Amino acid sequence: MSGKVKLTTSHLENSDEFDGNRINCQMRRVGVFTNTKELAWTMLRSIKTLFADLVGNIRPPNQTEGYNSCLATAALLRRVATVHSEMSEARRKKLYTVLKSSFGLDDHTTAQLIEESVAVDRNAIDLYHYTRQLNEVLDDEGRRLTVKMMWEIVFADGNANEFESNIIWRAADLLGVSSRQRVELRQRVSADCAAVARVGAGRPQSPALATTIGN
Repeated sequence: MSGKVKLTTSHLENSDEFDGNRINCQMRRVGVFTNTKELAWTMLRSIKTLFADLVGNIRPPNQTEGYNSCLATAALLRRVATVHSEMSEARRKKLYTVLKSSFGLDDHTTAQLIEESVAVDRNAIDLYHYTRQLNEVLDDEGRRLTVKMMWEIVFADGNANEFESNIIWRAADLLGVSSRQRVELRQRVSADCAAVARVGAGRPQSPALATTIGN
């Protein structure tokens, strides 16, 4: 119909193509008298909002929630890794490996997650900021896995010192992981790290076998 006004996103976003007078004339034909440019930008915002809503409806309901829990975990691990000193290269690599393998992420998403966790950690006041979010989405096994990841990070470049052990104890307590489970997870991670170290040193045999050979 000749009396209709056809507005497209490209026309509205490009000021060079935006002919307010022409549109105003078209709108006068149908008896509409208003501020054309204001109306056009209002329509543009409505279109963008509609597109955003459509995308949001297509996205799986748990996607944002899942990413937020990953982000909270990454920020918590950063806090633990740097509680006493700057992040070492060994811990940096371990953080990357742990996040990627635990959450099944690709390289790009893992790198993005770590980058965003820096700001989250910087703005967090205390451990409760992380554990509150994690307690809302994780089951018991997920909480124990989080504590295990903390031990894996601090053991990446040696034994955990008193500061690191203390912050893991406090985080585990807020996550509802018992002292017994926390100690068991520490012992398991410590044993795994020792086994990896033996393999790296070219001595893959078990401690019992090493004792036998030594005798």
